[in-house]
Parts: sequence; C-alpha cells; structure tokens
Amino acid sequence: MVFGANSHFLLNNLHQIYANENRSNLKRWVMDDLESELRVPGEERGENESSDDDESINIKRIKKPNLPLAPPLFKETPRETGFHKTTRNCLQHIREVLLHHRWQDAAEYMASYSQTLEDTTANMPQLYAEIIWRIGTEILHHHPNSTLEDYNSFYERVKHSGVKHYLKVCLEHSFHLLVNGQFEDAKLQLSIAESWRYGKQSAGQSQRIRLIQAYSGFLDYFIWCDKKATASSTDEYDAAVNQEMHSYFRQSSVNLKEIMKLPGVWDPFVLSYIDMLEFYNDHEGAVKVLNDYAYDDSFPPNPNAHVYLYRYMKKQNHPLKKLLKVLKILHTLVPSHELMPEYCSLLVQSENEGDLQKALGVVLDLLDYSSWRSNLDVWNHLMNIIKRLRMKKQWLKIFAEEMGYRKDWWLAIHFSTFQARKDSAENRELLEVKSFVVGAFCPHYASMYSGVGKAARKGVTSEARKAKRNPKPLKNIRRLRREKGQQSQD
Repeated sequence: MVFGANSHFLLNNLHQIYANENRSNLKRWVMDDLESELRVPGEERGENESSDDDESINIKRIKKPNLPLAPPLFKETPRETGFHKTTRNCLQHIREVLLHHRWQDAAEYMASYSQTLEDTTANMPQLYAEIIWRIGTEILHHHPNSTLEDYNSFYERVKHSGVKHYLKVCLEHSFHLLVNGQFEDAKLQLSIAESWRYGKQSAGQSQRIRLIQAYSGFLDYFIWCDKKATASSTDEYDAAVNQEMHSYFRQSSVNLKEIMKLPGVWDPFVLSYIDMLEFYNDHEGAVKVLNDYAYDDSFPPNPNAHVYLYRYMKKQNHPLKKLLKVLKILHTLVPSHELMPEYCSLLVQSENEGDLQKALGVVLDLLDYSSWRSNLDVWNHLMNIIKRLRMKKQWLKIFAEEMGYRKDWWLAIHFSTFQARKDSAENRELLEVKSFVVGAFCPHYASMYSGVGKAARKGVTSEARKAKRNPKPLKNIRRLRREKGQQSQD
C-alpha cells in the first residue's frame, strides 16, 4: 500500500530541524511523572520521616486541579496488539507535551508516530494521516527553528498520505504561502488542487473545490494589485502591463462571482471584487454586488455587508434617503455600532419630521452601552436633539415614548452621585452637558447631579490650593518616606 512507502519519510523534515538539539533520549516513551514534577506524593523521603504522615499532609496541602479532559482517541481493547498499544501511548505523550508547549519533545514523538501509517486495519491509515497532518503543522507553527522550506516539505508529503485530505491540505498549504507573501506559489498550489480528482465527486469535495476556486480568484486579485502598483509607479503607459492586469481581473471576477452566489459570509472576497470594479469605474456593478450581499435573505445576517454598502454609497455621493435606509438596518443589527453617531447626525439633517424622534432613539440606544456612556459627542447629540424637540408642544410625550422601558433605571445609571464625581474629575464639559440634559425633563436630578459634581470639583481645587500654600507637610512626608526606606535597607 502507499501508506507503508510514505511512513518512513512523512516527518523527516521534523527530524531535520531538530537534529542540532543533540537530545540524549530521542525515543523516550515514558514522560516524567506529572506528580513528581509538581512535588506531590511520591517524592523521596528521609529515613526518619513517616510515609503515611507525609502522604496525608501532602494530600491536604496540595489540591489537584479538577479539569475536564478530552476523551482519548484510541482506547485499550482486549485484542490490542503491542503495536497498537505503543502507538496509543505515543499519542498520549504527544498530547501531554503539546499541552505543556514542549515542542521539541512533541517533534521527537511525532517522528516515531509516523510508523502508524504501516497499520493495515480498515480506515485506520486515513485517521492516522489526519492526526499526523494536524499535529505536525501545529508543531511546525510553534517551533522556533522551523522554516518555510520545512512547511513546504511537510505539506507535500502529507498530501499523498491520505487522498481524502488532499484538497484540505492543499488549501491550508496555500494559506501558509499567502501569509508569507508567496502569492505565485500559493496560486500554483490552488491550481493543482482545482484540477485534482479522485473517484466519484462527493458533496463535501464539491464544496471544497468551490472554496479553492474562490481563493484562487482571491490570489488573482493580490497579483492584480501588484501589477497595478507596478503600473502606477511609472509615468509611461505600458500596454502589456495593462493587458496582463485585465487578464487577472477577468480570472478573479469569474471565481469571485461564483462563490458569492452561495449563502455565507464572504467579506474578503466581496471587498477585493469591489476594489477591482471601482478601479474600472463600474460603480453600478459594485452597488449591485453590495446590495445583493447585504439584502439577500438566503445569506446569514452580516452587519459588515451593510457597512460596506453604506461606505461605498457615501463615497459615490448617493442621496441621503438611501444612506439612511442602509444605516437603519445596521442599527437594527448592531445598535452600538461605531457608525451610529453618524446615523444620528444624518437623521438630524433630514427634513422629515419623524427623523428627529428616530435620532433620539438612536442616541438613547447608544447610551445604554457602557462603551458610549462617557462619550461627549453622543451626549452633545442628545443635548442638540432636546433643544430642537423643546420647540415642539408635546416634546415631553415624545421623549417619554422613546424612554419606554428605560424609565426605571436610566436616571440612576447616568446621574448617580458616583457618576457626578467621576465626570467632574475626568471631564468637566461632559458634566455640564449632562446637567443640561437631565435638567430639561427632571430638574430634581439636575440639581443633585450638578451639585455633587461642583462640590467634588470644589473639594479637589481647595485641597490643591492648600497644598500650594503650605508645601511643608508634603516635604515632611517625603522626608519620612526617605528615612523609612534607608532604615529598611540597613
């Protein structure tokens, strides 16, 4: 079988990067007992010490962590052979050293564990191949001596150890090359995987091929960006470079359009495709792609889709009504989004009468989240909205409608004595704005809030003035601290 031929060289690269370590016990099968490392019962005792007493003392003194452990992949069976027992113990040691981040020991165990591919038991070589692939890449990723050549060698060998994992390994290999800036090599790996076939094509294999095609288009986009940067760096028009750019654009757009037909979250692919369409001034096509991505009911809810659509429409100076429509859905999905203050500003600018009340609701939603409660811009928005609402006869009724379920706790959160002292110490302007806001509809809270804030501010300034007028106490304290420090050193 092919597995026996591959088992001896699957992890040779792991051996090579650790050959200079000169470990004295390369195939150590038994790890030092964990209890002895933690100095638990089992340590050496003196001649006059009682083992029973020591054991009881240690049990009381040391509390073992009761952490949940994942079930073992392979369990001991009555008919277990010596080979299976050895490989099972080896895998257990690999898991333990990985949990302790002992990458060198893990590499040594993995070099021996590759012999599991010799197992002729039904379906076992495929499982062993996947274990070697996943654990081997984890070791290479964390070991300080691993290089890009080690990755390439390892991936090439693992691909042929199990045909069921060929496409996934190719995709992961291309990811690693992409992260390291090897775009051409990553593109080559995806091209090979795209043309690879084995047996009858299953549903899972079909999905992986589509994903590979999408990433192939994504890599075409990166190469297109490099060509564009080269063309823009020279003042002269180069027809060959522009023709090559357009060729990569066509290849990329075909693959990217196909993946965007499937329901899912395809943010990087969408952004790359929109960037190319914008470069070629196909603004209508870009808006259509973003609209389909944001409003297709078969796709999962994705706030980013509405953010991309809004920012592109804003860049292209679309009407205010369309911008508000996009931000309204974004507000429904994420009321605390960073674009919500901008949404509030657009609602205030709108000529529609009901948009001012919507702006009030947006601001109150923001202030419900701790990350916005001390934001001066948001409180300024609320103050300006209240100033405009007060021109209407029933503005208190409008405010009460938007407060709704907040009426029992909103004032207590934003205008407590603690918050007044904090605002007075950190942001005096915020204290004044909040005093105006609460004074517009609840004067009792306004007097309490501003009074506590002013008292706290007055106390801080008075202490500072006293210290400035009479610096001697401060000098005495510093002198005593120095003397105390010298005595402790002696």
